[in-house]
Amino acid sequence: MPIHEKSLIRPENLVEHEHLVIDGVDVSGHWSTFIEGRSITDYNEAMQDEIAALPGGENIHRCWQCGSCTNACTVNAVNPEFNPRYWIYLIRLGMEQELLRDKDIIWQCVSCNKCTYACPRDVVPEGVMKATAHWLELKGHTPKSPSTHFDEGFAGSVIKTGKIEETRVLLGFFRRTGQPANQPWLARLVTGLVRRMPLGYLTRLGWGVVFRPRTRNWGAARRALNEYVHEVEAQNRAALGLDGQGRQ
Repeated sequence: MPIHEKSLIRPENLVEHEHLVIDGVDVSGHWSTFIEGRSITDYNEAMQDEIAALPGGENIHRCWQCGSCTNACTVNAVNPEFNPRYWIYLIRLGMEQELLRDKDIIWQCVSCNKCTYACPRDVVPEGVMKATAHWLELKGHTPKSPSTHFDEGFAGSVIKTGKIEETRVLLGFFRRTGQPANQPWLARLVTGLVRRMPLGYLTRLGWGVVFRPRTRNWGAARRALNEYVHEVEAQNRAALGLDGQGRQ
């Protein structure tokens, strides 16, 4: 099984001499490669505990680096730089700055759960990837990912009205991520629905978009859900040593 190895040696620290002769022996190029030394200043001994305290990261300590997660990963098959095994390795070592080198692709996990099915140690790598992406956002290393924007819009709609408002969730997602609402694929989808759906159903659908029906007697449930969300957010910030404004 491939281990999908990735090196901690940075390419910029590899030095080669194009023309080098020692005692009459030509050792130019790869023969004279050496690695520049560097001091590790990015050690965060609490990083594993911080990510383990977030939803999905609870079992990160079980990983024994077999590589099954990366070998099964849907995204890795398209982008070899997406490497859950390597990131878990960095987290457990506490090498925060090394992890941040890949901060722009960690959130790309598609939650296919192939890694979780393949993992022999029940690490739940899919959950660890989501916890890591959440950690990056909470620590201010990255802006909110598109998936986070969608999750917040979806959850906000359900909590507010007790219903799933697909149109508002989708339009809100476009607005949050700076995308135009007149997406060609969306126009084709709407056109196809209008042609195929009965007029009565389309009328009810349009009525619901305009007047936003709510689930009856939803107030108590909404307050309970909001209280729970605030409680979990506070716990997550506390686990990372952050205050209410996300500062350490």
